[in-house]
Amino acid sequence: MPLYYRPIAQTDPARPVDAQPLAGTWAWFTHVEELSRGRAPRVIPAAAVPPDVLGRLTAPRMPVAGLALDNPRIMGILNLTPDSFSDGGEFNSREAAMTQVTRMLAEGAHILDVGGESTRPGAQEVPVDAEIARTVPVIEAIRAAGIDVPISIDTRKAPVARAALVAGAGLINDVSAFTFDTDMPGLAHEAGVPVCLMHAQGLPETMQDNPEYTDVLLDVYDSLETSVARAEAAGIPRARILVDPGIGFGKRDRDNLALIGRISLFHALGCPLLLGVSRKASIGRIGAIPDAHDRGPASAAIGLWALGQGVQMLRVHDTQVHRQMIALWRAAARGQA
Repeated sequence: MPLYYRPIAQTDPARPVDAQPLAGTWAWFTHVEELSRGRAPRVIPAAAVPPDVLGRLTAPRMPVAGLALDNPRIMGILNLTPDSFSDGGEFNSREAAMTQVTRMLAEGAHILDVGGESTRPGAQEVPVDAEIARTVPVIEAIRAAGIDVPISIDTRKAPVARAALVAGAGLINDVSAFTFDTDMPGLAHEAGVPVCLMHAQGLPETMQDNPEYTDVLLDVYDSLETSVARAEAAGIPRARILVDPGIGFGKRDRDNLALIGRISLFHALGCPLLLGVSRKASIGRIGAIPDAHDRGPASAAIGLWALGQGVQMLRVHDTQVHRQMIALWRAAARGQA
């Protein structure tokens, strides 16, 4: 039976001399939770972890799209869609999109994630030409304005990704982890760009109908491990791969909480971690926040937990709230501004 090793992350300033660094981040650990299917977890010293796994848990991650990952990073969401769950239609025009870009950068976004197809539960697939028409002109406008911030293209489709890369994007964020379009791995290898592989069970149209898992934490881990191996087989080095457990994508509230609560397990994949929970319906249900626009502080609360687990990047709508959260959290942890 396979064993899994989840570092029990800490960020306390009183750090033991034998503490292990967690993925080159601000977090550290002295013990891990050893997990296995069909057996109760047990806590063991970090020194008891197999050397190859310990190496993946402790090794610093390489910069992604030019961003060093030894400090928390904010990915600002730019939805150029009429039907996204919280901001559909708000930034469809080029002028509105550029205003939002300027605002997010001023508020602290380190990278922009540009998307032209909603993947909310129940969303219908958007034709390639329409997705390109929504995203490429805005990416071109960002570059024409002299803005050199990294840009991620949020798409499942290789033609859309290719057009976005030509326009100035530098990272592919694929919510299907290369399962929707089999040309995507070859494109990413050819372009030499980093990728984010997200776990999703099913397609957006039906993914929330009846999601089922044997053990959601280990099932998602195994699926992402397979996705990373598939990308490596296509010539994409692990150093250029981020992973995202896909909160809300074919998952019930209890599944989402199980993943968030033990998210540090995914450091064992040897890749940087990205978490996207911003304004999602599960936050609304758990926090009793019906209006998605009011979920920024609650989203930041989950983000704060994730940063404490060494998650390197947060994908968010409310950039200012998250920048403030990170700044005050870091100051509190250091005991000084």
